[in-house]
Amino acid sequence: MRFLITAGPTREAIDPVRYLTNHSSGKMGYCLAEAAVHEGHSVLLISGPTSLDIPHGVDFLPVECAREMYDAVKNQAPYADAAILSAAVADYRPVSVPDRKIKKTGERMILELERTADILGSMRAEFGFRGILVGFAAETHDVENYARGKLERKRCDMIVANDVSRSDIGFNSSENEVLLVYPDRTELLEKAPKTQIAFQIIERACRLAQGKAPSWRTADPFHA
Repeated sequence: MRFLITAGPTREAIDPVRYLTNHSSGKMGYCLAEAAVHEGHSVLLISGPTSLDIPHGVDFLPVECAREMYDAVKNQAPYADAAILSAAVADYRPVSVPDRKIKKTGERMILELERTADILGSMRAEFGFRGILVGFAAETHDVENYARGKLERKRCDMIVANDVSRSDIGFNSSENEVLLVYPDRTELLEKAPKTQIAFQIIERACRLAQGKAPSWRTADPFHA
């Protein structure tokens, strides 16, 4: 199978020296890429800025901001059998970015933000992706309900949900515990190293793909 995997955070520029970002380390996405390669699959890893080493055997496409991530996924999705979008993409970005550093002029600075493009939500409706679609949901409460809503709105085959309010799993941790939410059921993957969780997610994605014919896919290889 051909996997498209996104990982890491994005950075949305405020000015030439500052940016908005989040706590994502990219570890889960990189573990997913490593697991897929280990299982013999072709992998394109599209990653925001991280301090991680590029996994051996993957095609790698670095991006910086949400717009670059959107464009990269849009361009590469036609070549994939399965897409696992684990990147923590910014939901908002500054409306305008000056070409000079914003100087301190008072006690407060007000930023006007606008929504970024919804990559996961665009996969079916805009990009026409018909392969296996796996999204991630990082939640602080009511995890299953929010994940199920995301699954239905964005027409995913599976959502990988985790509780980021817990300090022992998730962002910047080497371990994770996730709830897999399917259209007809849920499955808990209990706390384990992210490397182990990654193999389980790849195995579940392959199992879902068994019922889908790959004939729709563009025949060319990934273009990284």
